[in-house]
Amino acid sequence: MKRLENKVILVAGGGGIGSELARRYAGEGASVVLGDMDASSAGKVVKDIVAAGGKSIATQLDGSDQASVAAAVTLACDTFGGLDGLHANFACFADGRLNVGVLDLPLDVYDEMMQVNARGFLICTQKVLPSMIARGGGSIVYTSSGAAHVPGEVRVAYSMSKVAGHALMRHVATRYGRDGIRANVIAPGLIMHPSLAAVTGPEFEKHAISLTPIKSRLGRPDDIAALGALLMSDEGSYITGQVISVDGGATMRS
Repeated sequence: MKRLENKVILVAGGGGIGSELARRYAGEGASVVLGDMDASSAGKVVKDIVAAGGKSIATQLDGSDQASVAAAVTLACDTFGGLDGLHANFACFADGRLNVGVLDLPLDVYDEMMQVNARGFLICTQKVLPSMIARGGGSIVYTSSGAAHVPGEVRVAYSMSKVAGHALMRHVATRYGRDGIRANVIAPGLIMHPSLAAVTGPEFEKHAISLTPIKSRLGRPDDIAALGALLMSDEGSYITGQVISVDGGATMRS
């Protein structure tokens, strides 16, 4: 399918999910700018996309830095003629290393989490909106987490930062819908990719699978990319302001 033909999409954040987003969007016909802190890693993904006949370029991108995000937007517009979509996919996991509650959470760790996960998504939104509105509209997708929906004894800063992204999404969808802008959140559950598999094992995967109604497998990056492609496409043109979970039913909300 070529649902994204003639669209230009900035994927901010590579890695296991972001790399698959870039591949899927390019495979659907979009011109993709893949930005990541690790420019060489993004470059390898782009090389594969171009070899497969797609259109893509890589750039170093720090989602929490205004100048870096602005440069990526300029690159997209100068190279491909405009910008139709943003998928903000980066995240800081600093409090994942801490097995602590709120009373013991260091404020510098909290500040780092908010700097990247909340402020970073805000910066990306501020930088892409003018170009997208000038283009006649477009789609913004924010990657969140099931941690925004469920209680937990640890990782409070991460959960708070992801909830902040939901509020930002609703604001964008409400205020800028009149300008043709749609905004949505994808909240993945546990997504298994090579870097995660390298630090876990069969018992971890077996336990994780047991926690979801779908007992056959864990989530994959292509599960996120499939939904992202719909939300970026004209087929998803009446979907906005939504948080959509892709987690095998681990969270169920009405």
